[in-house]
Amino acid sequence: MPKKTIRDIDLSNKRVLVRVDFNVPLEEKDGQMVITDATRIQETLPTIKALLEKGAKVILCSHLGRPKGQRDPKQSLAPVAPALSELLGVPVEFSEETTGPVAKAKAEALPAGGVLLLENTRFHAGEEKNDAELAKGLADLAEVFVNDAFGSAHRAHSSTAGVADYLPAVSGLLMEKELAYLHDELESPDRPFVVILGGAKVSDKIGVINRLLEKADTIIIGGGMAYTFRKLVQGISIGKSLYKPEWEPIAQAALDKAKERGVKLLIPVDAMITDSFDFDAKKLGETKYTAVNESIPDGWEGVDIGPESVKLFSEEISKAKTVIWNGPMGVFEIKEASKGTFEIAEAMAKNTGAKNIIGGGDSVKAVKKAKLGDKMTFISTGGGASLELLEGKVLPGVACLQEK
Repeated sequence: MPKKTIRDIDLSNKRVLVRVDFNVPLEEKDGQMVITDATRIQETLPTIKALLEKGAKVILCSHLGRPKGQRDPKQSLAPVAPALSELLGVPVEFSEETTGPVAKAKAEALPAGGVLLLENTRFHAGEEKNDAELAKGLADLAEVFVNDAFGSAHRAHSSTAGVADYLPAVSGLLMEKELAYLHDELESPDRPFVVILGGAKVSDKIGVINRLLEKADTIIIGGGMAYTFRKLVQGISIGKSLYKPEWEPIAQAALDKAKERGVKLLIPVDAMITDSFDFDAKKLGETKYTAVNESIPDGWEGVDIGPESVKLFSEEISKAKTVIWNGPMGVFEIKEASKGTFEIAEAMAKNTGAKNIIGGGDSVKAVKKAKLGDKMTFISTGGGASLELLEGKVLPGVACLQEK
């Protein structure tokens, strides 16, 4: 997917509108909104610094939260400006308007190497409708558009795609890296290529399963969606584990395709089960492990893979040259049900000869919670965007960028 990047065009002394992902968590403390995790800001720094080194005038835009087209002080990007300034070591000016005369005056007054942050794009109702007037208003502030917000690239919004109708559009360095690992690397992966898929619903992941069945040597299925596969393949009862009858034909089609293509499809052989599960309170009732291929009793449900499944999956991971993981093995947010997920992360970390790619969403949270993030080759910043790219879908925020 060869798209032009900020390396491919002259940006010296040009006003550059950069779509970033500053959708950071905020918390109210002593009457002020405070950033509780600056990871998303830190991930944009290589692109911003590279632009400043090129002598560009940098205008940053992003959404934050879901204000639904209304101005909400609690979802303002104002707290991001001082945090970014501290990380960059240069002043960052803030515009209380996203477009219009105030924003334009501030953009035009920027010196080379100056940085301006615009107010939340979602304070405008037109943002999520890809409103042409809003897109044009953003484009009027700059001479070049750079998209570095991979996490929003699957959305056709004014600030992610619409603005590219009015400005030359190229990729930032974070976007470039995302596309390299989640697309280019997987077009011709080093083999064996192992895909680990978890999460709750088979229906959510079927597009990814179908797409990666055409590329993978092995697909490992875990999480809530595994119980449908276990019911079909092992013929066991699954108690009140996550399951819907309409998921069975989807799972069976995946099993048939795997067999047809000679892809190894591994499913759990045991599980941690509980007789009571309160996700909000992060509480389980009584827990125990089933034996291999043992049914789950009525009134009990699976919340994690068991030790024999961990062994089975870890052995497969140890032989891989490329591993991509999307979706946890169980309810890792609850300590008692996190062991399976964390041990799969550990198995990936131990295989230092492989390219280990974490494909966004809860897998990222799990790897970071396991304190193994630094052991992975690449960790995606996109949840929905990662999934759609892995499915082979066209992302509007990528399609709008100039081809090399």
